[in-house]
Amino acid sequence: MQKHSFKYIFLLVFILLAPLNKSFAQGNLPFADDKPVHFGFSLGVNFMDFAVIPTSYENNVNVSSLIPGFSVGAISDFRLSKNLNFRITPTLMLNQRILNYTDESKADLLSVPMYIPFYLKYSSVRTGNFRPYIIGGAGFWMDWGRNKEKTVLLKPFDVLVEAGIGTNIYFSFFKLAPEIKFAFGFNNMLTPLNQRDAGALLNPQTIQHTESINRLTTRMVTLTFHFE
Repeated sequence: MQKHSFKYIFLLVFILLAPLNKSFAQGNLPFADDKPVHFGFSLGVNFMDFAVIPTSYENNVNVSSLIPGFSVGAISDFRLSKNLNFRITPTLMLNQRILNYTDESKADLLSVPMYIPFYLKYSSVRTGNFRPYIIGGAGFWMDWGRNKEKTVLLKPFDVLVEAGIGTNIYFSFFKLAPEIKFAFGFNNMLTPLNQRDAGALLNPQTIQHTESINRLTTRMVTLTFHFE
């Protein structure tokens, strides 16, 4: 009698634990992607560049080197379907660009933009503790680091489109997602001379630096680590 009772108990425990065993076989945090809404934060490194169109071939203007900047952001993620998510990630950035001119002068530009992008994220099927994805979207930023005394003054607003890839890595208590994105700006970020303060025009280099450029558009590569 006791032997049969032990078998029944063992069978009942096996039936109750079978779903859990299946979940753990999927890896860490098996239900993390089932939440309708979740939040997180991100830390990143960005490399800002300009696509420069000079006013003439003689005015050769270029960005000397890509100087790494930093970013920190907040994540709001909304589950749309099994594989598709909508994300908003307001991010504060710090970056620097240096323009070189033919006369060997330079224009050092510092930007502190608040960037608010909106993304669609499409994830593949999860394999163990990894789930690759592609991401794309667009956003706008407002630069808080404008310095009107610079020889080249950037406009405060820009609109960008982005596309990138990443992968979710599931740990016991959180999900880490390294991600690389490429961004392209639409606006001409150069402030023309007729919109500059009279005081700035007292510097002849301001006139030379600004008049040498026809158009400046933002280019950016971002390596971000999301913690969710």
